[in-house]
Amino acid sequence: MPSPIPIVKFDEVEKRYGDGPLILDRISFDALRGDFISLIGPSGCGKSTILKLISGLNPISGGEATVESISPRNAAEELAFVFQEPTLLPWLSVQRNVEVPLKLRGVDSGRRAETARKSLELVGLGSRANYYPRQLSGGQKMRVSIARALSLSPKILLLDEPFGALDEMTRDHLNEELLAIRDQKAWTAFFVTHSVAEAVFLSNRIFVLSANPGRLHREVVVDLPYPRTDATRQSEAYQKLVAEVTRLLRSVEDDQR
Repeated sequence: MPSPIPIVKFDEVEKRYGDGPLILDRISFDALRGDFISLIGPSGCGKSTILKLISGLNPISGGEATVESISPRNAAEELAFVFQEPTLLPWLSVQRNVEVPLKLRGVDSGRRAETARKSLELVGLGSRANYYPRQLSGGQKMRVSIARALSLSPKILLLDEPFGALDEMTRDHLNEELLAIRDQKAWTAFFVTHSVAEAVFLSNRIFVLSANPGRLHREVVVDLPYPRTDATRQSEAYQKLVAEVTRLLRSVEDDQR
């Protein structure tokens, strides 16, 4: 369950690039330890930008943002990123791909190998450690990407549409696996998606954003019990929440027209 102490705090955060238009306008929220927060909204509303601000990859233009009560750029070791594309190095084995961020942090070879092995076991790919990316399916490549992020033992996992390019059945299965891993590792998640059903299934909180500039239009609390399974998707409560968030998203998109 989330702790009452914020792990990420945005207070009237604004973002613009140079002299360009405002991208994010006065975004405020407290993210608690253990939260799984999905960001959903029309294209251009700043979902991915919020992840970049949390990670410290981009500076804020106004307001205040903190991660573990310090500036995001000073908290880089607390976070890991999973992108839409797995971005695996084709000339390295699965195991060596998982070891890359550990090597960059100066971790010795023995510890790198052991950590990578455990991370691959966690995502169900222990037997594929010596394979190469070309030998894997799309879903398996994304598991490797997740294992690589988890090898850093992050407190916060930032996921930018990681399953967007996968078929629905594979996506549903990976959603369930992701929550099972989170039960073991207890990181806080920020998850960008265009799928309302995915957001409701994964999250305990959903931020619905509006665009031009990006604003936090509404927060939806997802009061569904964990663990979540395929039975969750069949439940009336889940389907009502999907309908509610869909209505909110459509109202936002209608306002943009």
